[in-house]
Amino acid sequence: MRREPGEPIRVMRIIARMNVGGPAVQVAGLMRGLNLSEFNHRLFTGFCGQNEADFLELSARDVQATHIRGLGRHISILSDVRAFIALVRHIRSFKPHIIHTHTAKAGFLGRLASLASFHRSIRIHTFHGHLLQGYFGKLGRTFVISTEKTLALFTHYLLAVGNKVRSDLLEVGIGTKEKFGLMPPGLKMTELPSKLDSRNALDLSQSELYCGFIGRVNQIKRPDRFLDVVSELKKRNSELSFFIAGDGELLNYCYRRIESESLSVKLLGWQSDMERVLSAADMVVLTSDNEGMPLSLIQAGMSGLPVVATNVGSVSEIVIEGATGFVTSVEVVEIADALESLVESKNLRNHLGENAKNFTLNNFGVERLVSDHEKLYRNLMLGLK
Repeated sequence: MRREPGEPIRVMRIIARMNVGGPAVQVAGLMRGLNLSEFNHRLFTGFCGQNEADFLELSARDVQATHIRGLGRHISILSDVRAFIALVRHIRSFKPHIIHTHTAKAGFLGRLASLASFHRSIRIHTFHGHLLQGYFGKLGRTFVISTEKTLALFTHYLLAVGNKVRSDLLEVGIGTKEKFGLMPPGLKMTELPSKLDSRNALDLSQSELYCGFIGRVNQIKRPDRFLDVVSELKKRNSELSFFIAGDGELLNYCYRRIESESLSVKLLGWQSDMERVLSAADMVVLTSDNEGMPLSLIQAGMSGLPVVATNVGSVSEIVIEGATGFVTSVEVVEIADALESLVESKNLRNHLGENAKNFTLNNFGVERLVSDHEKLYRNLMLGLK
């Protein structure tokens, strides 16, 4: 691979779509943070779906991107072939030293396009999570594993956002320990508004204790389990109220159930101002079946909020059991018990929240994320790992 002395390292970053969520926040942080005198980097992405909020439009208008039709979420042979051809064309034009793909579909099409372009590039892929549980049946899971195994053979370096994510992938034979690194998320929070102002803006009561469910309202996040927990606490005459900050295909299901069971849950829809949402909360809950390393929990920690979350993916690398929150099984009663303990003790909420803030600020800052990527790119260009 040729690189003239003093020439910036050209990095082509590919992600399927920049919908509001963890991968988009990470990519935006990298696009904003990499040293432009050392790196010439460009972002290539697809379009968000009609029911998805576009992070570039809502929170990252300063980040420039080249949009490629067909690179979005949905799988279509014709659209995927068009996206593949477009990626090959852009690779031949930009001639990147490094092609770094994010998310499953972009990793598939981007790495294939790199091979088909016949341009020599270092290929890196980041697993922000994985599709091994909760997405497909047995046949689909087998196909995903087989595909990722094959792609890993032609990838120079693999990254996972958490140790559990990496362990799960290695366990099924995807990649090798020698070329599989860790790259925890990194982000930056702005100063939180006052709780009074936040609750007024969101039309929430000033006197109630609130627990937030934050994220996409889809099957993998298990909003049905969340509402089961709310129902269980209602039976116990708990004084805890809830809100859902997010949108998705199961939002109407949530609305119908909240109405029919008279559950104390307010639907806020998508919120672009996450600091305001977190300022309005007293604690956060996550009830998912599968996760990578959820950014919402890092944001909650940075906001000084205790968290109750199911023990999936790399959640336990963010939420330290008994120190910054509680990591539970998927059992409704266990989740409800943990939330109830927070309701009953303000001192416990404050203690866990303070620990969570210190831990997340020290380990998940955006400056560390950018620095770690720059170091990785330099080392790979030198043939090191």
